[in-house]
Amino acid sequence: MNTLIVGIGQCEVSRDLNTALIAYALGSCVGLAVFDPAAAVGGLLHILLPEANLDPGKAARQPCLFADTGIPVLLDRCAKLGAVQSRLRVWIAGGSAVMDSRGVFNIGKRNELAVRKALWKAGLMVYGEDIGGGHSRTVRLDLSQGTFWIRPNGAREQELKAIARAG
Repeated sequence: MNTLIVGIGQCEVSRDLNTALIAYALGSCVGLAVFDPAAAVGGLLHILLPEANLDPGKAARQPCLFADTGIPVLLDRCAKLGAVQSRLRVWIAGGSAVMDSRGVFNIGKRNELAVRKALWKAGLMVYGEDIGGGHSRTVRLDLSQGTFWIRPNGAREQELKAIARAG
């Protein structure tokens, strides 16, 4: 299986079913994965900060560093490979308070809220999530199965299932 590593402020998309997209050590960063099962297109975004207005110059050069500018990039790149936004499964992970246990900066929480706001604007619901806490996570989107995997703090990897919703 091919592996595409998604570094901080990067976005990778693929329709190669022999590919896995991986983001390592998400602390306060948020990993946002999307997958269209019909088109077999997936993408992973590694978000560092919530809003581009924190550094407009950097956002212009590296839009994927920020939730509000990176999410449209991810969705656009997936659409160019044939994904349909209404079919996307969306997973989010990270947003921890790894080095901010007293909540002074709340970057993890602010990242989570910015991601949720951008997803709401795009009309997308979160399919599965592993957010918050005080530990880092490594995440993997397996395109061959359309599954999203979490490995908290070097522990055993586990599949992140869909959120149970009241019917």
